[in-house]
Amino acid sequence: MEPEALLISVPGGFKVYVEHYRINPSFETVILVNGALATTTSFNQTVKYLKEHFNVVLYDLPYAGQSKQHNDNSALLTKDNEVDILSFLISRFEPSHLISISWGGVAALLALSKAPKSVKKAVIGSFSPKLNAAMLDYLDKGQRYLETNDQAGASALLNSTVGKYLPRLLKLYNYRYLSNLAQHEYAQIAFHMQQIRELDSQRYVNRFVGIKIPVLFVNGELDEYTTASDIRPLSQYIRHSRFVTVPATGHFLDLENKRSWAEVARTTNEFLLGTAESAEQAAGEEVDVARSFGPVFATS
Repeated sequence: MEPEALLISVPGGFKVYVEHYRINPSFETVILVNGALATTTSFNQTVKYLKEHFNVVLYDLPYAGQSKQHNDNSALLTKDNEVDILSFLISRFEPSHLISISWGGVAALLALSKAPKSVKKAVIGSFSPKLNAAMLDYLDKGQRYLETNDQAGASALLNSTVGKYLPRLLKLYNYRYLSNLAQHEYAQIAFHMQQIRELDSQRYVNRFVGIKIPVLFVNGELDEYTTASDIRPLSQYIRHSRFVTVPATGHFLDLENKRSWAEVARTTNEFLLGTAESAEQAAGEEVDVARSFGPVFATS
């Protein structure tokens, strides 16, 4: 089924391209939040397992994908802009659930801290508020490549670090995509990296206490950049938090191989389809997804 393509005016004077999969009127809706510079195509594998049970909304930020041609891109997008855009789309489509990946988790969690009425559960993938040594090294090298306008070097860096466990074909796609971005997109990458460095994690993490819904954090066992251990302290701020580590999987989770895709698909669907009560009872516990989820989440 092909999605309905929409162009929506959002706060800040931007326009965003939206894909809306209207699978079944009786299904609940999930909204998907991209990581840095990713586009709707990054969620192709995610949509495959979600559309069996949910309607799906996904979008490109103003500077990227199919949104960029509809914006002048003279101004750089801030994290506050991202939160405002996501909050507006949540109010527009009234999703029951939210899924984010990587640094899309910042905007996702800040939007959830405002307690949007429609959202009942969220899955936050490959995110950590902590900039560990591996992430700082990645940012240092990336900024040096951008300062010297070495686009090929920046592209190769992604594939050898956070993308090291991606299949060869996706690495080739990444290299071609990142080597041919427009100048404003490279400026946005540089700005994004600087924003990450300057974010006062304690200040924005404190806002997460406003999140009252069950949140499932999913991290890859092999991910050195947003590690499963670094995300665990968020249980102090998000009461109904749950943590899952996907075995033998890196930063890109369901994109890396068929086994990881199946594990992430099962974990996500069982969490979102399970009862709110069972999710709350499991708050703060960590589960190895190689084991059965049956005793924890009762599928409705």
